[in-house]
Parts: sequence; structure tokens; C-alpha cells
Amino acid sequence: MPAKRTAPSARRSGPQPAPAELRERILSATRELLRGRRFDDLSVADVLTAAGVSRASFYFYFPSKQAVLGELVRDAVAQGQQAAQPWIAQEQNPVAALRAGVSDGARLWRENAGVLMAIVESWGSDEGLRDLWLEQMDTFTEAAAARIHNDPHARERLGSMDVRAVAASLTWMGERLYYLAAAGVPPFDDEQVLIDTLTNAWTSALYGVTMPRPEEPVRGRVDEPHSGA
Repeated sequence: MPAKRTAPSARRSGPQPAPAELRERILSATRELLRGRRFDDLSVADVLTAAGVSRASFYFYFPSKQAVLGELVRDAVAQGQQAAQPWIAQEQNPVAALRAGVSDGARLWRENAGVLMAIVESWGSDEGLRDLWLEQMDTFTEAAAARIHNDPHARERLGSMDVRAVAASLTWMGERLYYLAAAGVPPFDDEQVLIDTLTNAWTSALYGVTMPRPEEPVRGRVDEPHSGA
């Protein structure tokens, strides 16, 4: 009897990209598109074209464009947490550490403006993105509250005030001013004004001192941070 014939397998034209590469292409394409497009105006088809991937490949890795944005946001937030470490970890004078953290935050927002503006503009109307952004912002609030609790100078300054409420207020003010700077809204489109304003807000609230610019003297006095209480 003649051997049973099997259907020929589909031929692939050229080497196929590795799965990790396909996923990264989707993320990179979305990041680039958001530099010049609003998230609401961006479609999955736009991402497919820019990334050079199939619709099947896209939905294998991400259930929606919101999921892609979420991944990009988590990456940016992780960078933001790293930027805050000098102050959170009490590695240097707290006032100088705050200014360094604010400066790194301004740079982070500048480099990730499209992604971070997209989440700020979208979380109010999308339940999934709302949960994501509130969760991410809460990580900054919790870290700031813990740092304040471990700082005798800040605790003395705040007295009976709710530490977490203060931490949340300062954190959300930062989010708003960084967003305005990314959107090019004066006066915060001037990065130096942004850094000075946010630094002074934090240092005035927590330590009762002002920290204008690196070349100018600090008004007031904060001793070197203690290891904790």
C-alpha cells in the first residue's frame, strides 16, 4: 500500500521573531505612538502597523490597548520609585535628597511624557486604568508616609496631622505639576520652576525650610537624618 500522505506544513517566509521580541515591539511601538497621539485616539490597528505584528500576536500578549498602557505605566513607575530612593532610604540630608528626587522625577516625566500623560488623562474614565493608577500612586504615598514616620524632624513639624494624608497630598500634587509640565502649561513648562516649586512644597511642609536652587543657601536648618525612631 502506498504510504499515507500528510498535508504539507505551512512554509514560513524568513526567520520568525522570538516571542519576547514581538512583545517588546508592541510595547515600543505604543510608547512611540504616544509621543504624538492621545491614547483615546490610538487604536490596536495603529499599534499593529507601527509594530509590524499580526493581530493574533498582539492579542496573544495583551488583551487590549489598555493592557499595553498598563505595562508601560508600571515600568515608568518602577523608575520613579528608584528616583525616590535617596530620600526614602535616608541615604543623605533629607532636603538635598528631596531635591534630587524631584529633579529625577522631572526627568522621568519628560522621558515618559506620552505614557504618563495617557494614564493621567484616561484613568478617570476607564475602571481598569483607574485601579491601576490609584494602586501605582499609592505605592508612592505609602513609601512617603513610612519615611515621614521614621523622620523625627518631619514628625515634629507635622505634629498631630495625619501623616498619610500629608504624604498623599504631596504625592498627588507632584503628579499634577509633572503632568502640567509635560503638557507644556506655564509656568511649569520651565523645568527649573517645576523643580523649585515641588522641592519647596515638600521641604516647607515636612521641615519648615526652603530649598530654592543648588547654588543658594538653604533657609532654615535640618540636621542629618536619623536612622529611625
